[in-house]
Amino acid sequence: MPLALAALEQRVVSCERCPRLREYCEEVARKRRRMWSEWDYWGKPVPSFGDPGARLLLVGLAPGAHGSNRTGRPFTGDGSGDFLYPALYEAGFASQPKATHRGDGLRLLDAWITAVGRCAPPGNKPLPAELANCAPYLDEEVAALPRVRVIFALGKIAFDGIVGHLIRTGQIARRGPLQFGHGVCYAIPGGRFLMASYHPSLQNTNTGKLTREMMLDVLAEARTRIGERRN
Repeated sequence: MPLALAALEQRVVSCERCPRLREYCEEVARKRRRMWSEWDYWGKPVPSFGDPGARLLLVGLAPGAHGSNRTGRPFTGDGSGDFLYPALYEAGFASQPKATHRGDGLRLLDAWITAVGRCAPPGNKPLPAELANCAPYLDEEVAALPRVRVIFALGKIAFDGIVGHLIRTGQIARRGPLQFGHGVCYAIPGGRFLMASYHPSLQNTNTGKLTREMMLDVLAEARTRIGERRN
């Protein structure tokens, strides 16, 4: 991993900027769920994951209390990941469809996964001030991934976080036409594209708001924007 990304990961994991979130994550890690009672929960801010040379950057909302906050890897160990990783595998962005823990052998191929929030929030709802505390990490991370050609937001909060990043870093002056919607695709500075999908939460996937076919269609469009798979 490039030094800039490795150093960023270390600072993310040791971050204490949001006392409410740190207290919540640590409490969840202490109490655990009965089905995970034998697990040593991660319980810290969750670092990003993937291929440092990625051309696809996926951006989520925040870790799940008993998913990423337990396993220490984005979208690993919960229903969202059970939906997302098989789709990434079928689209050629993951080495396997299963994501259970950090040592399960999963690799991302030409893709990197991050989030606008790095700690599991109560009720899956980070406060605006907490997202603002995480924003500098996102800015630094995007700058350290120079090969990215498609930024793929998973859900509206992630989409708004990327729009905020573009404004903060002076790449655009205002939001303009950049509005969230499933399957949207916008050209953004740097020869890149901003795309979006509904978040792969159980609330969306169990109700049919987001289906496997819908996700695969958007990933196919991302593949078209990126180009052929790397060898």
